[in-house]
Amino acid sequence: MQQRLDSLIDPPIGFAHRGARAHAPENTIEAFALALRLGASGLESDVWVTADGIAVLDHDGIVKIRGRKVAIGEVMRSELPSHIPTVAELVAHCGHDYEFSVDIKDRRAIRPFIDAVRDSAPDMESRLWICHYDWETVAGWRDLTHAKLVDSTRLARIKEGPERRAALLRERSIDAINLHHTDWNGGLVTLFHRFDRFALGWDMQQEYVLEQSLRMGLDGVFSDWTDRMMDAIGNLN
Repeated sequence: MQQRLDSLIDPPIGFAHRGARAHAPENTIEAFALALRLGASGLESDVWVTADGIAVLDHDGIVKIRGRKVAIGEVMRSELPSHIPTVAELVAHCGHDYEFSVDIKDRRAIRPFIDAVRDSAPDMESRLWICHYDWETVAGWRDLTHAKLVDSTRLARIKEGPERRAALLRERSIDAINLHHTDWNGGLVTLFHRFDRFALGWDMQQEYVLEQSLRMGLDGVFSDWTDRMMDAIGNLN
């Protein structure tokens, strides 16, 4: 068995991707609550903002209203399907004692999202992991929040090379990088740790993928299968 490399967070965070979506309808209160009951130490979702400025949790950002597809940004909160929760509703039903990773799909959503967290659960802000695919956009959010900021990308998109990217993230106070599990190896995790950046990995569905990735020293993993993920984290050492 591969020797386990040290992570910066021990035990690593287990983020339930869109809630426990392997077991319940994704991005619903039911899925988020189930993930926590299954032991998830973190939740994950995508954030959009409605036409009246409410931060909501949904993946595609498209809803069907009166038979036609409409972008969430064009719809009032009251018009959305009932299964799409607001940030406030998530906190009301699930509390706030967990890490929360969000992918800001609509850049206009960043301020409404942070405001919603501060209004609903101010102490949760330090447990937020705010992700976006453009690291320079993420860097521009540093003055808005003390939450952890995350460069969510793919290795092939890092044209300047991983070491230079790690240095840039440190210079711009971006806390973490999130890559697909196939991009990671132990040496790459160690490189980002050398710059004191957290290393996160996503799309980990099979037990062997979770086990191998965690042993590389990743600080957080994302999976649809909350039970498998938390078993793998529990089996470390």
